[in-house]
Amino acid sequence: MPSPSHPTHRCRAFYPPLKQALKKLRSGWLAPWLLLLGGVAPLCQAQPVVVAASDLKFALEEVATQFRQGGGAPLRLVFGSSGNFYRQIVQGAPFQLFLSADEDFVFKLADAGLSEDRGQRYAVGRIGLLVPKASPLKADGELKDLARALQDGRLKKFAIANPEHAPYGTRAMEALQHAGLWSAIQPQLVLGENISQATQFATSGSTQGGIVAYSLALAPAVAALGSFALIPEAWHQPLNQRMVLLRGADATARAFYAHLQTPAAQAVLRRYGFSLPAGSPP
Repeated sequence: MPSPSHPTHRCRAFYPPLKQALKKLRSGWLAPWLLLLGGVAPLCQAQPVVVAASDLKFALEEVATQFRQGGGAPLRLVFGSSGNFYRQIVQGAPFQLFLSADEDFVFKLADAGLSEDRGQRYAVGRIGLLVPKASPLKADGELKDLARALQDGRLKKFAIANPEHAPYGTRAMEALQHAGLWSAIQPQLVLGENISQATQFATSGSTQGGIVAYSLALAPAVAALGSFALIPEAWHQPLNQRMVLLRGADATARAFYAHLQTPAAQAVLRRYGFSLPAGSPP
């Protein structure tokens, strides 16, 4: 008989009310819940669900492939905003490993007794300005051309992740505040549910650009769509990213958590622009 904290038990408790709630939802933020609903039911019986901040999409998929090739068992990766995942975990979602773009969410889970410990910092992220090829904006990390574009009318729409629950959106807001542009740019903002969606908005041609994660801008599929410039780290609070095993995590989740701390996995993170904690292997 699984304990109340075991993922199988949490699946039985979490899935039926989620399914019922989804039938009533019709708003634009339905998609992340649909993704979750589609993945939870079958995976309650087999693969552990690893939830991760969207800035990790390309890097973590590569690390997961590396893990499988080394003999690791199958697992399921789900990407989204750290704040939304935090709330879902508090509500009983059957996740086993959480990689957050903001370590404060991990600390809150630990304080609530929902994780095994306070986890490990696995990376520090960066943000920058991404402009699509046809944009009238320049890829200027100090946002000087963005300021001019606000004045001369070149800027119509500008994408960032939602600061209310996406850490990369919060850091984008801080950078815009530092540049003195936050108030003026409000009417032009298009908010992504997470940093991955904000990146899609920034490169779709429907906006003139956006502030996105360096790790996503480095992916070949994104880099081919426009130009990118890093924003100075001093313009915003650090993106200290932390991972943690949740209560009831199985052997596969534990093995993947350990693999993420190996030199091979950390080399992938470095290649996608992440800085690693002091003492990490070169």
